[in-house]
Amino acid sequence: MLTEVKNQIKVNILSTKYALEREMLNKVTFVSNIIFMILNNASFIVQWVILYAIKDNIGGYSFKQVLLLWGLAAMGYGVSRFFFKNAFNLSDMINTGKLDNYLVQPKNVLLAAITSDVEVSALGDILYAYIILLIYGLSLKSFLLFTLFGITAGFILASVSVIFSSLAFWFGRVEVISNTLNSIMTNFATYPEGIFKGIIKILFYTILPLGFASYLPVQIMTNFNIYNLLVVIFIVLLFIGLAFLTFYKGLRKYSSTNLMNARV
Repeated sequence: MLTEVKNQIKVNILSTKYALEREMLNKVTFVSNIIFMILNNASFIVQWVILYAIKDNIGGYSFKQVLLLWGLAAMGYGVSRFFFKNAFNLSDMINTGKLDNYLVQPKNVLLAAITSDVEVSALGDILYAYIILLIYGLSLKSFLLFTLFGITAGFILASVSVIFSSLAFWFGRVEVISNTLNSIMTNFATYPEGIFKGIIKILFYTILPLGFASYLPVQIMTNFNIYNLLVVIFIVLLFIGLAFLTFYKGLRKYSSTNLMNARV
């Protein structure tokens, strides 16, 4: 069992490596995509600088906490889109028969599919996230926690996308639904938790677990609590498990379109 897991990890690392090498063939485009993503993210911080010049506290968050929120949101986005890009294209792959390419390969179908490509600009999000951490205040503790929560946020975003995209096995075209929910997860992750009330807040701690991807990690980094840390890890493992369960339940209903594209 451990050998199979080890081999699968090696396969996924190699898949990501080859996808990255393909993108690096045009180095100018590769570097410019990263730089422009960093600049794009930085431009949004200006609005918060203006707001906090007027008010010291927004939604229960100080300016440093909002910086941390933005950093974690960028890190989660970067990790999910760089390492698991096709988790966000999965419903299209199901509907167009592109999963055929992975069914005949001797490795985990889901992992092979979602790690087969990378989003280069997502590296800009990851670099931007660490720049934010430098501004927030870099220490060994903050670096380790920030990195951990960036990875867990990436896993949550990718897992949620897999869950909703896998509905395509039963309902066909669900791209609009999955893309909308992915956008909500991405956009609302940068706003202080305190501005959300009632059913919206419940939603962010259940179906769309932003609370565990961004809000609770911010609380832990500003006021460390081992119980909350264990809760975040448990929720991440839960959503990863649900993603695999939903995908493989749906895969039983998958009908090949005989679209056998060669993969290099």
